[in-house]
Amino acid sequence: MISANDQFPPTQKPSESVSGVTVRLAGDSGDGMQLLGTQLTNTSALSGNDVATFPDFPAEIRAPRGTTAGVSGFQVQFSAQEIFTPGDGLDALVCMNPAALVTNLADLKSTGILIVNSDSFEAKDLKLAKLATNPLEDGTIDKFRTIKVPMTSLTRGAVEPTGLSVKLADRCKNFFAMGLVFWLYGRDVDPTLRFIDNKFSSKPEIAEANRLALKAGWHYGETTEDFVSTYQVPAAELEPGTYKNIMGNQALAWGLIAAAKLSGKELFLGSYPITPASDILHELSKHKHFGVRTFQAEDEIAAVCSAVGAAFGGSMSVTTSSGPGIALKGEGMGLGLILELPMIIIDVQRGGPSTGLPTKTEQSDLMMTMYGRNGESPLPVIAARSPSDCFNVAIEAWHVATRYMTPVIILSDGYIANGAEPWRIPNVSDLPEIKVNHPTEPNDGERFLPYQRDENLARPWALPGTPNLMHRVGGLEKQDGTGNVSYDPHNHQHMVQTRARKVEKVAEFIDEAKIEGSMEGTLVLSWGGTYGACHTAVESCIAEGMDVGHVHLRWINPFPRNLGQIIEQFDRVVVPELNTGQLSALIRQRFLVDARGINKIQGKPFHVNEIVDGIRAFAECAVSK
Repeated sequence: MISANDQFPPTQKPSESVSGVTVRLAGDSGDGMQLLGTQLTNTSALSGNDVATFPDFPAEIRAPRGTTAGVSGFQVQFSAQEIFTPGDGLDALVCMNPAALVTNLADLKSTGILIVNSDSFEAKDLKLAKLATNPLEDGTIDKFRTIKVPMTSLTRGAVEPTGLSVKLADRCKNFFAMGLVFWLYGRDVDPTLRFIDNKFSSKPEIAEANRLALKAGWHYGETTEDFVSTYQVPAAELEPGTYKNIMGNQALAWGLIAAAKLSGKELFLGSYPITPASDILHELSKHKHFGVRTFQAEDEIAAVCSAVGAAFGGSMSVTTSSGPGIALKGEGMGLGLILELPMIIIDVQRGGPSTGLPTKTEQSDLMMTMYGRNGESPLPVIAARSPSDCFNVAIEAWHVATRYMTPVIILSDGYIANGAEPWRIPNVSDLPEIKVNHPTEPNDGERFLPYQRDENLARPWALPGTPNLMHRVGGLEKQDGTGNVSYDPHNHQHMVQTRARKVEKVAEFIDEAKIEGSMEGTLVLSWGGTYGACHTAVESCIAEGMDVGHVHLRWINPFPRNLGQIIEQFDRVVVPELNTGQLSALIRQRFLVDARGINKIQGKPFHVNEIVDGIRAFAECAVSK
């Protein structure tokens, strides 16, 4: 048997060591760019690099082939140092057609490498991309290091021995591109060869074709004169441990499973599929052996109501959605709130309003999760900061939900949900126990008071069917203590204020806010998926000699108990967020400070330089005054 080393021998060309590389792969939605990107990510993580990714999907399910609306992309940064973003400027851009080129070229560095499938720049391809001239010939790409590769024809020639049809042969060209990129950056092909064997074990001719295409791409790089050297990225110095490359939705699912086990509960998910939250449902449905029960409801209202019922029945109850679905779940969330039941509501945010930008990222649901229910109905809100952080957020949210007997909202977003990074697998013994108590005896002599409260203002979680603990539940206002329906105006005000105080008391349990960087000057407040860009931007500003501090908020409701004291230390507050200024409005309202926003609503995450420029502008404006 011929070994992988024989088929993919070490390069004989010069090799240059670099600290990190940012690569974007772009093509039609059927060109396999997500697969190519995933394999590049996995092999880089296995090489010991720190990795961050940003997949970008077409908004339309079946956008016309070759059009800009149908472009699919995958960006990955792999580095010898700890990184927090998938990168800004691109070191390399691989484009499979003209539409991919025109929609991505602006992000390529002037020193970057541009690799194009020259076979896909015929007149019909240009017409589909609405181009009057060929960008390979009209000077558009002259400033880049461009390598024109006839990938389609070379792939057809490579896989010809398998006897595949032209249509199937052309589908292998992503593996040709993969082989070329792997060669260029010294990536190990063994994990991908194993992937091919497993993925196509029932279709040996397809498996062989993909192997041949991968090999052809690798040898094209080695034999062509277009490349003078390869690049090597050394392993990063990460905290010792066992790591797995993980995506945000997967981490949320695993965190929910862990929280269920830590609290001795079975996990129930009531959900209706919606982009980009559906993968949580998909992942949890795989784990029935862990006591997970998933219910794909007929609509969002049924999904949240099933979760309310499961919570009443004593399960760890979860419902997931994105912005449009959260809008529909509002009344059911209010029901969970007035019943004072522990639940998890997950909102994976996307571009809105309405259907909006269903496959793009945004942070525009903050105000909705804070105030988007009828009546005075505050709920705790926690936002994950990265894909791996989703695991911890799920556990922390359930801890709060059971401790204070309230639904808790988890905010993620499309960038976190679909992005990936190395996750250090924790020791189970290091995870916090979540104690859940169900009463077995009446709590007031011979009768049971379902709304008698403890020191956290939490009511008892009595399981249906427990002898002598019969109690009433429903959406009407309750009398405190007895739980009887009450229309008394003073009781209603008391209950509204009690539920609000309960949420405020969560601040006593969560961690205080921590400052990174300077303790004076400009304070950068971030939340959610902006963490990585903000962290890197603040480090850059400090390196320039600026006084900049950074506080990242995971809990939005309530705010950390020391946040007001921190804000008072700084001359100005800057809030970068992917909306028109929702957190900055909350900060102004709560702390009466002139919080300024750095706002972006383009369906894309921040570039680091965008935040650096914003911080610099606000600081210079303050100095000029």
